[in-house]
Amino acid sequence: MSDNEKESDLPSHIDLPAPTMWPMVTAFGIALMATGLVTNLAVSVTGFAIALAGAIGWWRDVLPSEKHEHVPVLPSAERTVPVRPSPAAVEYLKFGEMGHRVRVPAEIHPYSSGIKAGLAGGGVMAALAILYGIVKQGSIWYPVNLMAAAGVSSLSDASLEQLRAFHAVGFGVALVFHLILSVLIGLVYAVLVPLFPRRGWFWAGIVTPLFWTGLFHATARLINPALEARVDWPWFVICQVAFGLVTGYVVARSESIETRQTWPLAARAGIEAPEKE
Repeated sequence: MSDNEKESDLPSHIDLPAPTMWPMVTAFGIALMATGLVTNLAVSVTGFAIALAGAIGWWRDVLPSEKHEHVPVLPSAERTVPVRPSPAAVEYLKFGEMGHRVRVPAEIHPYSSGIKAGLAGGGVMAALAILYGIVKQGSIWYPVNLMAAAGVSSLSDASLEQLRAFHAVGFGVALVFHLILSVLIGLVYAVLVPLFPRRGWFWAGIVTPLFWTGLFHATARLINPALEARVDWPWFVICQVAFGLVTGYVVARSESIETRQTWPLAARAGIEAPEKE
């Protein structure tokens, strides 16, 4: 059969169910009826009226005969160009228990990898911050005191000369803050990296630091006014991205653990050990 003959055999239109708004109206009315139980009787009465109108409209769209709309069938020459398959390969997830679809991520990294990665990224960020202090301010204590200003009130109003000097309390506060934040963010990376597609450590190392840099830029005036007034934002972004890349890379290189969603129910319940291939 030629293409022209096939084209002539196609119907001129296709009947599809007509779109209707009445189910949404009915649901809205029912929601108002439930809201009125904890607010006011008038809300329930209004909801009942809306739900009744929606139910009637919905009924009339279905009975005694369903409403349809005619969708014309376009000739093949006027249709959209078919999608060309991509030569790039995709990674397929294996089936879970009883053939159920596996949720992403199928494998995760242990929390210990997040702690190690956070400490590694924190070390790199601290080295870059000290380098900034030497190059820009002539003192390794300047970035340390800026970070400590969030917890040491005397440093929040300190002069430039005082920020360049060593402060034992400021050093201790900055060290504790830096270690805690590095470990916490490292744990976040242990959860985030498996959720990203290929080269997840790279995308997590770029996107996540830029996100929290913007968040800090918007809230720094409340969190650390001294840091917000004196921060060098280009250096700040470089330090954050370096931390993200190192942390994400260390997490990605760590051992992956298969999630239990592919295990049978007895294995997930701890009744029996999972079968190993």
